[in-house]
Amino acid sequence: MTMITLTPNQPPVSSGFRVDVSRGERIGRVSSEWFSRPDDERYLNLTDLYDSVRRRADCAQARTVESRAVKVEASRDNAERLALIVPGRDEPVAPTHWSFGQLCSLVGAPSSYMRQLPAPLAGINLQHGLLSHRAELVKTLEADDGRIELRAVTGPDYGRIWDHELVAAVMKIAGNGTGDTRWKVPGVLDWATMMHNPFVDITKDTTTLYASDRDVFLFLVDDTHPIEAGRLPDGSPDLYFRGFYCWNSEVGSKTLGIASFYLRAVCMNRNLWGVENFEEITIRHSKFAAQRFAHEAAPALTSFANSSPAPFVAGIKAARERIVARTDDDRETFLRKRGFSKVETGKIIETVLNEEGRPPESLFDFVQGLTAHARTKTHQDARLELEGRAKKLLERAA
Repeated sequence: MTMITLTPNQPPVSSGFRVDVSRGERIGRVSSEWFSRPDDERYLNLTDLYDSVRRRADCAQARTVESRAVKVEASRDNAERLALIVPGRDEPVAPTHWSFGQLCSLVGAPSSYMRQLPAPLAGINLQHGLLSHRAELVKTLEADDGRIELRAVTGPDYGRIWDHELVAAVMKIAGNGTGDTRWKVPGVLDWATMMHNPFVDITKDTTTLYASDRDVFLFLVDDTHPIEAGRLPDGSPDLYFRGFYCWNSEVGSKTLGIASFYLRAVCMNRNLWGVENFEEITIRHSKFAAQRFAHEAAPALTSFANSSPAPFVAGIKAARERIVARTDDDRETFLRKRGFSKVETGKIIETVLNEEGRPPESLFDFVQGLTAHARTKTHQDARLELEGRAKKLLERAA
């Protein structure tokens, strides 16, 4: 595997650095993953993660079969469990919890109800559904790793992207993910000192490399090379670093996606703080998904890893320098013309005044006020809508 080694634009830090997380967005996606993963889904480096998901792919076989040729029966070993007889395989295949739900969905049967039925009765219903399945074909993913099981059952045009393919694409830019390149598992923010410390031991509690039997999720940062993009009100540097997370499911539980961004800190429970310039691409597992991954997603990841932060820094600088309001009337007019209500306008201006010690003047001031105001919204849709408007406002400075 070829690994890309980046030429540093600046020397790495040797200790933690102070950050201001009151600016930008807070994103909780990584934290949600961190909270939900048991120990056996947490990996300490990319090599172990890759080996695990590659090994299960090597034990798997995908094929497209006629749905009416699939036979459903109560398990020979356990009358309370179902098994499938698939064309081309003599042994019965046991569906997993996930693939059973997929099978029910394909034939139009409610999985929650089917799980409550005795296995023979559920089998009769599934068999009827398969015999009358209008699509006629299904694609199965069978695994033989000491126990033969059905990992996934999808429509015939499902475009599988293997989990190990995504991990391999990340390893090309991140090596082992532990610091042998610029990209690594993130450090931790100390709330007492507001210092982000990049140098934290990678343990089951701190890792951000995850894989279950149905997906992978990876989050890496370049937090030893912080980027200065202007100054804070007290004159100290406003520091950012780059990060990305990506995800995939080879069994159809989610899309493939990659999100890239600049951020200021990662706390212990893996919330992302002070996020700016968030970009995301997703690829559905449709017929040409593998080609789209090869031609879009993987190159986008490499491009971000190798890109210069200069355009981002220039955009922040331009927004800071662009004065759009000098009086209270200017401030109110600026926001009201952009569709904000009188109440919202007052709250945004007040937020900047409280956080900066002065009313907003530059385009950047209003962007920061908007994102800070968005954090007060309890409903995600309202928060995302405000953050989107803030992003469009910042793009005006470019």
